[in-house]
Amino acid sequence: MMMLIGIDPHKTTHTATAVEPHTNQEVASIRIDATLREYRRMLAWANQWPQRRWAVENVEGLGRHLTSWLLARGEQVVDVSTTATARVRQLSRGGGRKNDRIDASAAACVAALQGDGRPLQAEGHADALAVLDERRVNLSQSRVRAVNQLHALLRALIAGGAAKRPVRGGRLRAAAHGPAPRSGRAGSQGRR
Repeated sequence: MMMLIGIDPHKTTHTATAVEPHTNQEVASIRIDATLREYRRMLAWANQWPQRRWAVENVEGLGRHLTSWLLARGEQVVDVSTTATARVRQLSRGGGRKNDRIDASAAACVAALQGDGRPLQAEGHADALAVLDERRVNLSQSRVRAVNQLHALLRALIAGGAAKRPVRGGRLRAAAHGPAPRSGRAGSQGRR
């Protein structure tokens, strides 16, 4: 028998509730900390149902890490939207009763009854490259931002503003502190 396990993820904890899909009844529930050690404990808890599918609410947000971890271990995972779980919770429980166990159960119910869950696959090479490319773009933007801030600071500190061309070596000292004092040797006064 296939068991649906709904997940209500949070920053520091996740709640999993097993729901029998034909009767829509809660079978068991577990609350874990959002750590790898606790992920393993939750998977050991779920091993009592050899055939299972995970329904995770908000996989693009707080459920992303857990979802990636489950998919890397060959688990079947579907994404359930928060609006769909709110709708099921409202209709099935009546009123505004809300807690993590009820939310996890609602995620499983959405996947079982409405088929609103979007099946997910483990991230591939293209996903990893997209993360690296995003990091490259962020670093490039950070560099431009730092250069612009330095330029604004130099404009404020140097009379006449910062040079248009890069200044190197001794010219940087002259730009920041004015020209170096000339030595009093003869013959050097006429040169410029």
